[in-house]
Amino acid sequence: MSIIITDTTLRDGSHSVRHQFSKENIASLVSGMDKAGVSIIEVGHGDGLAGSTCNYGFTKESDTDMVQVAAQTAQNARIAVLLLPGIGTVPDLQKAWDAGARVVRIATHVTEADISHEHIEAARKMGFFTIGFLMMAHRAQPEKVLEEARKMESYGAQVVYATDSAGALLPDGVRQRVALLKEKLSIPVGFHSHNNLGLAIGNSLAAIEAGATYIDGSLGGLGAGAGNTATEMLTTVLERANIPTGIDLFGIMDTATQVLQPIISSLGVTLPKTQDAMMLGYAGVYSSFMLHARRAAERFGVDYRKIIITAGERGAVGGQEDWLYRIAREIAESK
Repeated sequence: MSIIITDTTLRDGSHSVRHQFSKENIASLVSGMDKAGVSIIEVGHGDGLAGSTCNYGFTKESDTDMVQVAAQTAQNARIAVLLLPGIGTVPDLQKAWDAGARVVRIATHVTEADISHEHIEAARKMGFFTIGFLMMAHRAQPEKVLEEARKMESYGAQVVYATDSAGALLPDGVRQRVALLKEKLSIPVGFHSHNNLGLAIGNSLAAIEAGATYIDGSLGGLGAGAGNTATEMLTTVLERANIPTGIDLFGIMDTATQVLQPIISSLGVTLPKTQDAMMLGYAGVYSSFMLHARRAAERFGVDYRKIIITAGERGAVGGQEDWLYRIAREIAESK
């Protein structure tokens, strides 16, 4: 089983920067994610197409410009948009298609799938890969989530998501909802998490265990509230679990740290630095190794991540920090 990760940095993450991503920011981030192998990249206002209003906050760029620059930049990834019926309209959807979007997520409250009928049908006729997005999934019992998901499936949705918009679900609640959708629907199931209870990664894993094959993330976890599942963390965890995603681990980490971080810093936003901890967990080595790995990397001019991973592969334990310098030298000599 492989997992398709949709990155929402440039849509859900837009909430965190007051929707102020520029065309240059979008091009840089799409380029990095595309090269790293992200399959679907969602762009736009945090509240979807036509969300740029006094009610929800104005974007720096228009919907059309954001989609257009993303579509022109991406070589392999498909560009996605979000549409909330009542905010976005079918004509807005047509404009997004004309600008280059090829995936749309039609989002409704978990008990209101019926209002998505017109938009899902229209999206399918235009040629979009069309996803139903049931928001605030914790507000409905699994059987009700299934009832609403079946409506979206009947309208033509090709995937249906259980969306934990409030970050309120616990892993058992995720499993119950996703497992029921997986059992009863004839289309794939997706899951979108928020980290408000610190469970974004755990809930995403629970969703995968229950049968979800579409999972959302955002670089650095950038998103509304406490943020989303961090794409680079999710990639790391799934790679450790031998679950393929098609994403290059170092590539997505570098996009998060070298591309996203400077952009959001310029917009007054900071994110926790998690990359070092992530690599220690991925490699399974003592946390105290990091300082020595970075010193060795600087001394020999190599990537500290390769040192940490090799130390883990060789089973290094506490007291063997000298191995890190030997490993660094070997990596340098093999260049």
